[in-house]
Amino acid sequence: MTSTHAPAWSRATADYAEATEWWLGLVSQVGDRWDDVGLGEWDVRALVGHTSRSLVTVEEYLAVPAARVEVADAPGYVEATRAMLADPGVAARGVTAGQLLGKDPEAALRQRAARVQALVGSCTGEELVTTIAGGMRLVDYLPTRTLELVVHGCDLAAALGVEPHPQAGPAATALTTLATLAIRADRSAPVILALTGRGGLGPDFTLL
Repeated sequence: MTSTHAPAWSRATADYAEATEWWLGLVSQVGDRWDDVGLGEWDVRALVGHTSRSLVTVEEYLAVPAARVEVADAPGYVEATRAMLADPGVAARGVTAGQLLGKDPEAALRQRAARVQALVGSCTGEELVTTIAGGMRLVDYLPTRTLELVVHGCDLAAALGVEPHPQAGPAATALTTLATLAIRADRSAPVILALTGRGGLGPDFTLL
């Protein structure tokens, strides 16, 4: 079966694969620093564990088909789940996910990534998946995982003291999603001014 969203699906799968490989490259640089500060209350292991859910949820959500589309696109997913990020359970799940990676997290993650990429490769993008925000087409959900990998990949790079350089495709997906969020929230002006050297964004400014 051929997807009616074939160009978008091709882009989504390519960006997701590149973002995953870029993030795994950063994971390979952790070495013995799993207990170092990662992000907020997370150590590096918990940060990596949380980010690994960008692989886990694709597999889990495909196993629970949705009856209808309830969330139309990646920005809509972020908007719908924004309040959930304050739930203490998010931080706890990150810690648990990190612990479950075992003694060789990189090896475990590469095995999982290979399995998920093969699964995605067998899909058309038309599949309806049940996300925490509601039913979505896989072609619309996958860019949310690319966004997570890029954002938390940058977080991991900062924790390790290395320069983050995500590939152009995944970076474009992340920036496009964030730009759409800024427009929908009527917060585009400060972003435009910051990106053109006309002012900085406050320390608490976020579109997520």
